[in-house]
Amino acid sequence: MSAVHTMIPITRPVLGEREVEAARRAILSGWVTQGPEVAAFEQEFAALVSASHACAVSSCTTALHMALIACGVGAGDEVVTVSHSFIATANAVRYCGATPVFVDVDLDTFNMAPLQLAAAIGPRTRAVLAVHQLGMPCDLDAIISVARSHQLPVIEDAACAIGSQVRVNESWEPIGRPHGDIACFSFHPRKLLSTGDGGMLTTHNAEFDRQFRLLRHHGMSVSDTVRHQSASVTFEAYPVVGFNYRLTDIQAAIGREQLQRLPALVARRRELADRYQAAFRGQPGVKTPVEPEWARSNWQSYAIRVAPGRQRAVMQALLDEGISTRRGVMNAHREAAYPEGTWRVAPGQSLERSEEAQDTAIMLPLFHDLQDVDQDRVIDAIIRSSSRA
Repeated sequence: MSAVHTMIPITRPVLGEREVEAARRAILSGWVTQGPEVAAFEQEFAALVSASHACAVSSCTTALHMALIACGVGAGDEVVTVSHSFIATANAVRYCGATPVFVDVDLDTFNMAPLQLAAAIGPRTRAVLAVHQLGMPCDLDAIISVARSHQLPVIEDAACAIGSQVRVNESWEPIGRPHGDIACFSFHPRKLLSTGDGGMLTTHNAEFDRQFRLLRHHGMSVSDTVRHQSASVTFEAYPVVGFNYRLTDIQAAIGREQLQRLPALVARRRELADRYQAAFRGQPGVKTPVEPEWARSNWQSYAIRVAPGRQRAVMQALLDEGISTRRGVMNAHREAAYPEGTWRVAPGQSLERSEEAQDTAIMLPLFHDLQDVDQDRVIDAIIRSSSRA
């Protein structure tokens, strides 16, 4: 690494004095677990994405788990999804005792290939779990059309997609509205909006929302807020086996400040992505992501593809110059946690493109405070290293 350059990180969350003061407010209120800040965060998040209901939880993984439960997924069932995603997507299916059926992806977007979806649906399929990979919206129209023809619910893994949009009837609508039945978001530090960790479920279905609120709090029939505000003694009951999937008021207070930052965060990322796109256009050995004309990505991550066999060498060359990168998105079916028999693909299908995406994609530094001079360092290093034989 050059002695004159500081390390450029892959990402950096935008957290400042506004978030410090918000956390302080929650701490000094005396109510630091799931309470009034969580309720306000939910209302503000729902308004932002035009959803009827929003339920805050401890992570997107827990959100996916509860979404699948609400859709009736259980032992012996199947859920059609992608292997090419963070392992939490497939793990949530297995938490339910169900089997993930993997569909290959399109290399341009790293998202589910809709034309392969129908063949993956079988008599045991209970839901379709579609991922908006790296913030790029998947082809919801096509996916929902196939799912509805089989009377299946669609869950959107929108972990990366807060601030992304899709065009519907000539107007732009936010991911999370939702366009399927349930959308699940992450507030991990790698995401645009971060509370340290945390998640959110959005839906238009009041019954789903009721189930989320019951399940996230051990199945308790009466919330802490209602019990503490009651003028009479109130005893709770536990009608179902639930989970400790709550978000704290400290996190929610931070999240409320992050929501106010979101438009600026998305706008800056789109500027940075445009700079990458322009710099790499026509560059030999570099393939850029494709944003469909009906989609607006929040560019949570920007991933190029390099020639087969060049991924590690290019990443090492950048690391030697003080530039952090990450490999392409993983594939669950390649991990030891997913031996043969724990997943399947449709007859005659493969995961060839998913594997190629993992083996050739490189995620480049992209964050709100990335300076043009540092982005130029990244661009120059990629052009030099990717063109080497």
